[in-house]
Amino acid sequence: MHANTRGQIAESDWKLWRALSKEALERHCQKTLTEAASLEKGGDSAHARYLKLYRLLQRRDQEIADVFNDPRRSRAYLQIALAVRSQIITRAELAKFSEGTQEVVEALADAGG
Repeated sequence: MHANTRGQIAESDWKLWRALSKEALERHCQKTLTEAASLEKGGDSAHARYLKLYRLLQRRDQEIADVFNDPRRSRAYLQIALAVRSQIITRAELAKFSEGTQEVVEALADAGG
């Protein structure tokens, strides 16, 4: 099934994205927490580590906002593409979507969002 002309994702792919997004958010948060914990062991000063942590959290928070905030069918293609580009979901997970959705998402991800 190809993308429909209104720019909205197919219902079946929307349901898949809603389910997958919960897993992806958990994975993204765990990855961020692991990376944050690794900063504690660094040889830098406490202040330098704090600044690295602050920048990390700012980047990750923006990724979360871009991919997961305001979930609507009309935004799903872009959100999935951003999740692929940010490696929040894998190419194997993307392969679970319909061919039409994969084509749209790949084009958006390759175009830079």
